[in-house]
Amino acid sequence: MPRGRYFSTMREEWPSETGGRGWVGELHFLESLTTMRTQRPSFLLSLLSAALLLHLHPFSTVGYSDSNTNTNTNTNDIEFIRTSCGATLYPELCYNSLSGYANAIQQDPAQLARVAISVSLSKARHMANYVSNISRQADYGAEPRAAAALHDCFSVFGDAVDQIRGSLKQMRRLNPGESFRFQMSNVQTWMSAALTNEDTCTDGFEDVPDGPTKAEVCHRVVKVTEVTSNALALVNSFVEKATTP
Repeated sequence: MPRGRYFSTMREEWPSETGGRGWVGELHFLESLTTMRTQRPSFLLSLLSAALLLHLHPFSTVGYSDSNTNTNTNTNDIEFIRTSCGATLYPELCYNSLSGYANAIQQDPAQLARVAISVSLSKARHMANYVSNISRQADYGAEPRAAAALHDCFSVFGDAVDQIRGSLKQMRRLNPGESFRFQMSNVQTWMSAALTNEDTCTDGFEDVPDGPTKAEVCHRVVKVTEVTSNALALVNSFVEKATTP
């Protein structure tokens, strides 16, 4: 499995997690009414005729049907994500973390897997930065086991970031000239290894006395591993769909 310099030279190209766009468009009709000073019969007759025409041809030229079509399309995209997330261990988290990218994902299983990996990479990076910051503070603390566990955690999360980044690069550069199964086996292997590395972080805290730092780190690790687990499940689902006759 490629490691070291190969991974360290890669850069994520996908937008940040907060870059998702909303998917529901709203159409507002504003009407204003004025008081008529005169009530001549001919004017009232003209007004009633106009109202009848509007009733028979309700706004056929303002693009209302197009708006409804776009809404339906976006709804289908959202439902595709919700249904696909049913294959994961944490479907609600899966849906909440990916539905904001519905316009980009549409109903493409490959794109769904890519976005899921990108979100996983973002979470792993934030976790690595968090552990790096508190590990420097722990170096001056009175509990050497906590400091050692934090340094180990930072190391394994660094490995996980490299592996997820490698998976994202492979997904974004699938080569039609190579074996699809071989390329996707790389992604599956790296995402599985990243999940293992993330889990390893909490193993180092088994001998650390209970305290706020231990509790917070372990809580955050669980949240990251759930996202990575979902991403791996969506990758596996994509491979299954793409290789099933």
